[in-house]
Amino acid sequence: MNIEIAIKKGCQELKNNQIRSALLDSELLLSKVIKKDRKFIVLNPGKELDQNEQDKFRDLILKRSRGKPLAYLTGTKSFWKYNFRVNEKVLIPRPDTEIIIEQVLKIYKNKNRLNFLEVGVGSGCIALSILKEKKSFLGTGIDLSQDCIEICRYNAKKLGLSNRIKLLKSDVDNLIFCKYDLIVSNPPYIKKFDLNKLNKEVINFEPKLALDGGLEGLSVFRKIIKKSSELIKTHGKLILEIGYDQKELVKKMLNENNFYVNETLKDLANNDRCIISTKK
Repeated sequence: MNIEIAIKKGCQELKNNQIRSALLDSELLLSKVIKKDRKFIVLNPGKELDQNEQDKFRDLILKRSRGKPLAYLTGTKSFWKYNFRVNEKVLIPRPDTEIIIEQVLKIYKNKNRLNFLEVGVGSGCIALSILKEKKSFLGTGIDLSQDCIEICRYNAKKLGLSNRIKLLKSDVDNLIFCKYDLIVSNPPYIKKFDLNKLNKEVINFEPKLALDGGLEGLSVFRKIIKKSSELIKTHGKLILEIGYDQKELVKKMLNENNFYVNETLKDLANNDRCIISTKK
C-alpha cells in the first residue's frame, strides 16, 4: 500500500466516524508513523509503506475514529509560536488561551524584569511561551499533578528554559513567603454537572482534574483569588481565564479580595474569556 491509498482509506474511516478534519488528521497521523513532515506526505503519494507502517497507521486511525484527540495521538500540540509535548495527563492547549500571552506582552512590553507564577501549569504552554518572549522574566509553575510537572519540565528543557522556571508539585495554598509581580492561571472552571455535556473528545480523554471546577465551576477560582491577594505585590496583576458565563461572579470575588478589575476580554468566538485585575 502506498501513501495515497493509505491516506484515502484513513480519511474515509474518519469521515465515517464524523471526524471533521479527516484528511488533515490522516496526513498528520501518517507523518508521525513514517517520521516525515506533512509536506513529504503530500509530495510523495506513490511511496510504498511497509507492513509495520501500515499496521501502526491503521491503529492510530482506529483510535482517532473513536474520538481520541489528535494531539494525544501525535504527542504534540502547537501553541503560540511553539510545539509542546502533551499526553493524556495534561489538558490540550487551546488557541483561546493565547489571549493570556497577548495581554502579558502588552501590559509588560516595557518591563525587562518580572517574577511571575502560573497556578496549574499543565504542559507549561502559558508560562513557557511568556518566558520565550521575555528573556529576563523568571517564572514559577505549580500543579497538583506530578505528571504535569514532568511534562512541563520536558517542554522547558526542549525550549531552553530550564534555568528560568521553577516547577513545584503544590497547591497554591501551600505557597508562603513569596511575592510575585504577576500571577496567571487557566484553572478548571466547568461546572461538575456540565462535564458530561462536553464534546466526547474532551470528557472521554482529557484529565478531569483540569476541567472540573466544582458544583458552580468556581471552587478553584475562589482558592486562587484568595491566596493571590497574599502572594501578589501591591499593584501586581492577576490574569485569569474564565468560563463564558462567569465574568460577574469572578469580578465579585476579585473585588472582595482587594483586587481592582481592569478589563474583561473576549475570545475568538466573542465569549468572555479573560479577566485582568490589579492588587490594590
